[in-house]
Amino acid sequence: MCGIVGLHVREPALYPRLGELLTGMLCQVIERGPDSAGVAVYGDPTMSPPGQTSVSVLTGDRQAADLVAAVRAQLPASTVTSYDAGQTVVVSAPVPAEMLLAAVRTGVPGAVVVGYGEDVAVLKGVGHPRALATEIGLERAQGWQGVAHTRMATESAVTPEGCHPFSVGPGECLVHNGSFANHATIRRELRAEGVTFDSENDSEVGARFVAHHLAQGADVEKALRLLCERFDGFYTLLVSTRDSFAVVRDAIACKPAVIAETPQWVAMASEYRALAGLPGIENARIFEPEPEEVYAWQR
Repeated sequence: MCGIVGLHVREPALYPRLGELLTGMLCQVIERGPDSAGVAVYGDPTMSPPGQTSVSVLTGDRQAADLVAAVRAQLPASTVTSYDAGQTVVVSAPVPAEMLLAAVRTGVPGAVVVGYGEDVAVLKGVGHPRALATEIGLERAQGWQGVAHTRMATESAVTPEGCHPFSVGPGECLVHNGSFANHATIRRELRAEGVTFDSENDSEVGARFVAHHLAQGADVEKALRLLCERFDGFYTLLVSTRDSFAVVRDAIACKPAVIAETPQWVAMASEYRALAGLPGIENARIFEPEPEEVYAWQR
């Protein structure tokens, strides 16, 4: 099952409403995945302060305050800020991403990083999606783009590590409905090329594949076309970066998806009802994405 929603805002006047609108969309697909959820928010000044790098870390059995203190011990303490979202904490600092990532991994051995980059916060965890949205403070979020996912686990355990989005490159996020039949083969191939994994989730393999090709110079559209060529299975994918928003389905369009577009925004969801409350939906161009056709929008 699983539920996907995403909103790419074109009209700056709507930026303050991103979290409100994304929460409404997420709560319309809860039945598709009631065991866990996650979101990625682009452009919220509290979650990911502008001009800084942010790293999202699972708290696990640690207190968020202790985790942040351990990172501050690795950097000038006054430069490090944080956003506590319960099962995830976002730490930010005006330093390069590699430096902040190193500070997290040195200060908190074994920490699971679930997202990093500029202007992005990745927040996820186990539990009812509506409760998690409240824990995260999603309704208060601002920004120009957000993606969210409700999970019904089929390929791996229900853990925060297995939740979507999978964000394994700078500012890159992938949410997935479906399953990849040959994920074990592709995981072995990527590991042979030095790629590491945080879970046994098949969706993470897709995210690592996309990130691997983006790092080699492909754009999002090309990376998704390569994924369609290489992966077997049934899927709808939404991939976002700081400046792009892209959707693709498998060769027979087995998994549901609907896109709506207006001059003010572009939105995607597993079901139309998740789009029905968006402002101006009555004037939107609404369509189902065609099989293996990549649809992409740029900021």
